[in-house]
Amino acid sequence: MLPDALSQKLGHTFQDQALLKRALTHASADAITSNERLEFLGDRVLGLIVAEKLHALYPQDAEGALALKFNALARGAACAKAAMAAGLAEHVILANSEKSAGGRDKPAILSGVCEAVIAALYLDGGMAAARNFVERYWADQFEELGHDMRDPKTRLQEWAQARGKDSAAPVYSLKERAGPDHAPRFVVEAQVPGFDPVRGEGGSKRQAEQDAATRLLAIVVPQETP
Repeated sequence: MLPDALSQKLGHTFQDQALLKRALTHASADAITSNERLEFLGDRVLGLIVAEKLHALYPQDAEGALALKFNALARGAACAKAAMAAGLAEHVILANSEKSAGGRDKPAILSGVCEAVIAALYLDGGMAAARNFVERYWADQFEELGHDMRDPKTRLQEWAQARGKDSAAPVYSLKERAGPDHAPRFVVEAQVPGFDPVRGEGGSKRQAEQDAATRLLAIVVPQETP
């Protein structure tokens, strides 16, 4: 039996406790009964809920503007942020090796668990249960839609271009790939002329590049501010 506190955070008491347990089980702990299939379903349920809400909130937006907002809300970073807000990290079921490697703090793992939990809510309580969770833990992110929604790599690229024609584009290089196939870990180095290279990591090469770009932006942008 999972803690009652978790049910309160999810806003739903599961009739099928095994379903919730599966949603919280990372492949490192049990590749056969992991949350990967639920993650697949949850991604689609989340997409529908977000798209429906955006369609209602922004009746004047063209398709392109809606797509930009959708991508900001449905990407892995948004799911990981919601997972942290919902307190899912402490309930993720991981192999001991993954726990030791800081798995509870890895955005890729948190994102997958969040999507799997959304699927479990949908299967156990219907769309209303899933929608309640998304509206609760994505509320701040919906409010932030007016902010810069470009992904970190795009922002770093545009920053480099704005420095002038002699400024080189950011360079990304893969430095490490570790972990099993079901839970890989990538380390990527990002570099722009005039600054020390910075490394980022993630569950995919793209996520690692975005993480590296985020870390590098935190260094270069303040130095460019008058």
